[in-house]
Amino acid sequence: MSLSRRALLGAAGTAAAAAALPFVPSTPAFGQPASTNPAAAGKGPGRVKLGVSSYSYWHFRPQDAPYPIEKVIDHAASVGVEGVDILHRQMTGEDNAYLQRLKKHAFVNGIDLIALSIHQGFVYPDPAERQKNIDHTVHCMELAYAMGIPCLRLNTGRWNTTRSFDDLMKNKGIEPVLPGYTEDQGFEWCIASIEKLLPTAEKLGVLLALENHWGLARTADGLMRIVNAVNSPWLGVLADTGNFLDDQYAQFEKILPKTVFVQAKTYEGGGEWYSLDIDYTRIAKMLAAQQYRGYVSLEFEGKAPAEQAVPKAIAQLRAAFNT
Repeated sequence: MSLSRRALLGAAGTAAAAAALPFVPSTPAFGQPASTNPAAAGKGPGRVKLGVSSYSYWHFRPQDAPYPIEKVIDHAASVGVEGVDILHRQMTGEDNAYLQRLKKHAFVNGIDLIALSIHQGFVYPDPAERQKNIDHTVHCMELAYAMGIPCLRLNTGRWNTTRSFDDLMKNKGIEPVLPGYTEDQGFEWCIASIEKLLPTAEKLGVLLALENHWGLARTADGLMRIVNAVNSPWLGVLADTGNFLDDQYAQFEKILPKTVFVQAKTYEGGGEWYSLDIDYTRIAKMLAAQQYRGYVSLEFEGKAPAEQAVPKAIAQLRAAFNT
């Protein structure tokens, strides 16, 4: 069958255009290992993106019902940030229909779902208790994957010898080790538990981010002891600007080389447990020195109404980060 001159010219143009395109390898199918060099580990010149954590709107007050994630997305869009970090305990369901509604609602409002912040811990002498928390974390990674969320906030867990969180905060997060055990054992349990999560993290493409959030990660040295021991491209640091209560800037600087996500605390109306005077211009310079170009997500933890405080805090972060 002969081709017309027009068809030949069209075919030639298509071939030339195809030849000019760079080769892009096909994406691995679900269930197959993804790249061992996740994009979040990359650094370089660029700007940060601002987000807001849904925790900003609900601080576990027993008198308050959880603030709906859909309303968080709406407010984030009206404020003009680019992402929402979802607190798992704030979700009203886990069925697939709910997960897909959240994903769709975020998309049509121009919002990325940037992290899923969960509660779990690995500082338990009982292997069965540690496995229960491992299973819960895997389940939450699957929820994140279903919503298209690329990052999961982890905690180390704590000894729970101080039963009241209010009392723990009064003591700057310090609590005694469980009688009969050592802190070194706690680190061993935590490291081994996180290592069991890595195959799922890689398979789903969900980056684990360990937060400086009390327990074994109350100090920069404790946090980095775990991250360096695991030594995986699928485990990074979630740097919370409000969780180092002593030598905050020196400790913050120690964790920045491995930081893949930042939560930025503000406290309008006074903090729920304490207030810190955080110099965000200084924080921005520290992150820029590390060529950090990921998300900075506001975690408002004050007593003022979130609908009023969040826009003010975002304006403060915009000025500091020039974004």
